[in-house]
Amino acid sequence: MSAPDPYLRPAFPIADRLRRQLWGIVWTLLFRPSPRPLHAWRRMLLRLFGASIGSNCHIYPGARIWAPWNLTCGEVVAVADGAIIYNPSRIYLGSHSTISQEAYLCGATHNYEDLDFALTSAEIYIGEEAWICARATVQSGLRVGPGAVLALGSVATRDLEPWTVYAGVPARKIKQRTRRES
Repeated sequence: MSAPDPYLRPAFPIADRLRRQLWGIVWTLLFRPSPRPLHAWRRMLLRLFGASIGSNCHIYPGARIWAPWNLTCGEVVAVADGAIIYNPSRIYLGSHSTISQEAYLCGATHNYEDLDFALTSAEIYIGEEAWICARATVQSGLRVGPGAVLALGSVATRDLEPWTVYAGVPARKIKQRTRRES
């Protein structure tokens, strides 16, 4: 039975809420208290909950991942302590990308034009070798190009071009980044 007030209706089905509850328990008891060097342990826990995680990813114990089953990481990805990955829809982290301390990948919002204030979500794509710096935010539905940098505390409201540095609120292009050779 649905609540007559749309603000009181759950945004997600009961099965999803139960799965997130179970993940919250595992995060609290097994993921969060694990020693920093135990990256393989945390990768295993994320994979048990459906994440696709490449080799040598360093996901630190203080990282908050809302729905592991909607997370795809390439190889050698780093997700720092305090980073928040809110992913009701899939979030892709390309190989060698970095999500720094307290960065926020926000995969959902609400339709403020809708009287029901409905939740909407969209995928976020972070390209290979991109860097989301500390306290930076990436909004729902955006693509961060390969090698792009979103500077400290900046907010990406539009797609970021490859090998470009962005800063500010909203983030603006400030310079090209030198592409490193393998």
